[in-house]
Amino acid sequence: MTVADIVVVLLAAGRGSRFGGSKLAATLAGRPLARHLGDRLAALPFKRKLIICSEATPEVEGFERIALEPIGAPLSRSIATGIGEIPDACAALIALADMPLVPTSHFENLIQAFDGDHIGTSVADRTMVPAIFGARHFPALRSLQGDRGAAALLRNAPAIPLDQHLALDIDTPEDLARAEAIIQGR
Repeated sequence: MTVADIVVVLLAAGRGSRFGGSKLAATLAGRPLARHLGDRLAALPFKRKLIICSEATPEVEGFERIALEPIGAPLSRSIATGIGEIPDACAALIALADMPLVPTSHFENLIQAFDGDHIGTSVADRTMVPAIFGARHFPALRSLQGDRGAAALLRNAPAIPLDQHLALDIDTPEDLARAEAIIQGR
């Protein structure tokens, strides 16, 4: 399977409650947070690129905007919404827009190692997204419940390692400051 067979589902509809507002619109290194990972993914020739978003989510060029309904729904609903948009796809790469430091090379490594079933990202002995799921996992992804992501489906999946600092998930203003420091090389 090649990158041209995979659909990206970028999750960008979080409430930002711990951040104190729309974190994806917050500026990181001169750009909205949502654009960092979005721009990297947009540069790769995926079959299709979806961003599951709220109206507060900044535009990310190259992505089809899919509104999360209802507003403020949990992470599982964002995943189900994205997978529901691509019933005929061979595979989906699921990523979080609030993880701005994941490098393009990591996505390329995931794609190269993907065998058609599923593959995740290994960070500090934990398997997580970004991850690629073959179509056989779509029913399970659509039936996830609550504010949990796809981690349970990745328990026994092969994984590509990622340095912990590159897997930084921006949840608070302090996380944003840490990401800025990493980008600036401090």
